[in-house]
Amino acid sequence: MPFFYYPMSSTYMIGYLLVAIGSVIMIVAQLKVSSAYNKYEKVPNSRQMTGAMVAREILDRNGLRDVQINRISGRLSDHYDPRNKTVNLSQGIHDGTSIASLAVASHECGHAIQHLVGYRPLVFRNAILPLCNVGQYLGWIAVFIGLLMGNTNIAWLGVILMSGILLFQIVTLPVEFDASSRALQILKTNYLTNDEYRGAKSMLSAAAFTYVAAMLSTGLSLLRIVLIVLGNDRD
Repeated sequence: MPFFYYPMSSTYMIGYLLVAIGSVIMIVAQLKVSSAYNKYEKVPNSRQMTGAMVAREILDRNGLRDVQINRISGRLSDHYDPRNKTVNLSQGIHDGTSIASLAVASHECGHAIQHLVGYRPLVFRNAILPLCNVGQYLGWIAVFIGLLMGNTNIAWLGVILMSGILLFQIVTLPVEFDASSRALQILKTNYLTNDEYRGAKSMLSAAAFTYVAAMLSTGLSLLRIVLIVLGNDRD
């Protein structure tokens, strides 16, 4: 019988509970990073340097004079783009002189340094990203078709394809942790006092938790699909 005819079972209830738990974890993570940012964006650094100024110095000191710094729209939309070698900073980070501005800007520079030295987890993550995106899209289709036709082999193939995005998020963790570690070392040595350093560390730790939360949420969602396929496999 096709999966959409099944009455609500314990498997489905557990699945929805897993998704709910994942959603709560993501909400907590977002609140945590938002709270940390709101706190430390109000605390200026003693040297009165902007995020863009610090980013430029960090890049130049590491032989990355060809990396451009762009001001972009959005809040906490900051990122390093390896395709065109640009550090993209939101206006508040680019122009701000807060501890949060320096922490975020230096973190993105950490990614640029990773790109320069060929940091292996970053290289691996960039290599698997296209496959993971395609796998996630095709995975949902395979799971749906497999359950619709009562063919769990196709459904399991879909689960395998979808698991690629979980692998991507797992690999993302060392990439983000390492970028923050590089940033904090640079800030502690050259730019921040001890008290300011503790604030930057708190800010980046909160940001890192969002990646852990995303991984856990994805894992729980994937587990829900696994339970559904297992339930149909037994019927």
